[in-house]
Amino acid sequence: MDGDTLYSIGELAQRTGLTVKTIRFYSDRGIVAPTDRTPAGYRLYGIDAVARLDLVRTLRELGLDLSTIRKVVDRELSLPEVAAAHAEALVVQIRVLRLRHAVLAAVAARGSTSEEMELMHRLARLSEDERRLLVGEFLDAVFGGLVAAAPAFAGVMRSMTPELPDNPDPEQVQAWVELAELSMDPDFRASVRQLAEEQVAEQVRSGATAGPRRDIAAVVRDQVGPALAAGIDPASSQADPFVAAFTADYAYLFGRPDDIALRRRLTARLERVNDPRRERYLQLLAVVNGWPAPESLAPALDWSVQALRVRAP
Repeated sequence: MDGDTLYSIGELAQRTGLTVKTIRFYSDRGIVAPTDRTPAGYRLYGIDAVARLDLVRTLRELGLDLSTIRKVVDRELSLPEVAAAHAEALVVQIRVLRLRHAVLAAVAARGSTSEEMELMHRLARLSEDERRLLVGEFLDAVFGGLVAAAPAFAGVMRSMTPELPDNPDPEQVQAWVELAELSMDPDFRASVRQLAEEQVAEQVRSGATAGPRRDIAAVVRDQVGPALAAGIDPASSQADPFVAAFTADYAYLFGRPDDIALRRRLTARLERVNDPRRERYLQLLAVVNGWPAPESLAPALDWSVQALRVRAP
């Protein structure tokens, strides 16, 4: 009967397609033990060795280590348990490989130096907890203590929070790295903190506790939009009504007359809002989070600042 047949290691190699060296390796480690030996001491294997070797080859191709494979073939572990654990491990490996692919693709597109590539890889491979810590440090530096004064401002914090997905594309990786670098810049943090404090002060002054008051930059954008569309020179008299509209709003907020002092204060405020780094942060944030690209405030702010400087030198 075939079940009683014993095979030499060479014959077993022919039946399984494995090399003699490989079978000897598994045999030496007790994964596929010989059934008997010839008088000369050569190993002989039963038909069950063929099935065990087929299983071992399959599990090795799936990436299992020899220790786990031995427990499976010896039935110390059930195959479904091992398969479930290995499937979970493969999910992690796939995520890592996708991240590496995204980093390499971003480096290729960006033309990075070896130092930049190392930084990109280091920042991109941060765990989710590490990324949250980095983001949390930035948000705390910018918004710490302000939400207590203006609770509705918590929404602004959420809108500034990046969330890198598990399987980012190269563009998202590159955006995340640039955003992380930007968020660690102390000067940028101080700039955004000042803007946040000014906005909270405006919220508190206007008594907007039920919901956030529209930021003055958004007000300016809406009010000077028609002037931009019409191509009106900010230094011309045609710009006067547009300037008067948004300066009146600012004067009302602070309960002060619309005079040169107030317009100078507003000019400084809009110049700070018009920091290119702030706009870049918002652009990168949209890429990382998969949001639509934000509308640029720069044209409206540039126009408004020029118009104010002419009228409040």
